[in-house]
Amino acid sequence: MSSPVTPLADGFSAATRAEWLALVAKTLKGAGPESLERQTADGLPVAPLYTAENRLTPLRLTPGSRISERGWDVRAFVADANLVQANTEALAALDSGADSLLLKIDAGDGSGLAVHNADDLEKVLDGVLTDLAPIALDAGFLGPDAARWLGSVAKASPGAPLSLHLDPLSAFAASGVSPGPIEAHINAAASVAARLCEAYPRANQFLASGSVVHEAGGSPAWEIAVTAASAVAYGKALVGAGLTMSEAFARIALGVSVDAEPLGAIAKLRATRVVWTRIAEACAVDMPARVEARSSRRMLTRADRWTNLIRLTSAGFAAAVGGADAIVLGAFTDALGPPDAFASRMSRNAQLILMEEAHLGRVSDPAGGSWAMEAQTANLARAAWNAFVAIEAAGGLVEALRSGVVAAAVSQNRETLRAALASGALRVIGVTDFKSAEPTPDPQPVDLTLQGTPPDPRQAGDDSRCAPLSAVHLEGLV
Repeated sequence: MSSPVTPLADGFSAATRAEWLALVAKTLKGAGPESLERQTADGLPVAPLYTAENRLTPLRLTPGSRISERGWDVRAFVADANLVQANTEALAALDSGADSLLLKIDAGDGSGLAVHNADDLEKVLDGVLTDLAPIALDAGFLGPDAARWLGSVAKASPGAPLSLHLDPLSAFAASGVSPGPIEAHINAAASVAARLCEAYPRANQFLASGSVVHEAGGSPAWEIAVTAASAVAYGKALVGAGLTMSEAFARIALGVSVDAEPLGAIAKLRATRVVWTRIAEACAVDMPARVEARSSRRMLTRADRWTNLIRLTSAGFAAAVGGADAIVLGAFTDALGPPDAFASRMSRNAQLILMEEAHLGRVSDPAGGSWAMEAQTANLARAAWNAFVAIEAAGGLVEALRSGVVAAAVSQNRETLRAALASGALRVIGVTDFKSAEPTPDPQPVDLTLQGTPPDPRQAGDDSRCAPLSAVHLEGLV
């Protein structure tokens, strides 16, 4: 039984631009409508009003899959150094609404799971059905080792939808140095990926991510460009390891950061798909993008940490509307140290409310067709493509990192961000505005006693070096 449609707009004439301008003039008290215009971090214009005059032909992109009412994969982040505690957290997350797990493996910096072999990883995943709950990894230069460990742990489940997330380029860009030639790390990862393709036909092998750019203060266009350049580099490595072009593209997922500015984040996710589609078409491959969105760490504050709950919810909304296939939301206390059970539950429940109560997963590309979102997506996709072309002209991402092309762009973006904070154009609640009287807690020290010594990921040959894309926090730029 269908309900009748109530035409709420009947009886009202269509509003004209002139009428809107008249209201604006009254509200702004003498200031012109141009005072409402602004620019993004990439210098792209954002108008205060978009109308049919701004109509664009929808861009070529494949929206995120909406294969069930849930809409996306709720991915829980697990990084406790204590393996028993990590297992408890993993099981609790899966029992409380998470679909999958993202395991952060300690690579020697004191952060993440103290997993040094397959037996350690098996302890973390004890009781987890890997054929039902996808397991994703974040292991830096230890990626090939961690992938082999996971392959061993999941050997009874050849249909397991693993996400190995091999990503040596992000580790190189973030640290500024690789233990041995970075090319050797990429080739080693591709070799392991090719071997595991046969054992796990549903697995994703590489994560092409530009999140390191975002966390270092970079702009959306350069984040997308680095994501695209990473995908090209990993695709070439997989083809070199024996896969066809189609097989290679099918094994690559894209990583995107989402922050508390939802419209910009939605446009970034959509523009990422546009750029991927163009690259895939150029390679004669018909393969939709698979996107994992992670909440921004640079937006989280120590001061008035409760406001991070709003930032994370906004980021989760943007990721869902933007069509992310998997979403990882951090905890509101991440700027202070590892989360407790309450912080983890709040992070998980934010997604579940967006999914089960707001029903955001029931619509494919809800931003599609919006004059404003189509215009912003198109502008950002063009800017990202130009940055991607600059990276490829420098010799690809490895050479662009070595030569400082990427670092120079990110440095300029970071100074633009700093200037926006200084001028008040960008405000951070609890830091620049509405400061809380509650004392700001100190960060929790990292307990290194549980870490042990991870395997040495060194490859034969001289170390590769580049200007590091060191992470920043908006709070620290003020």
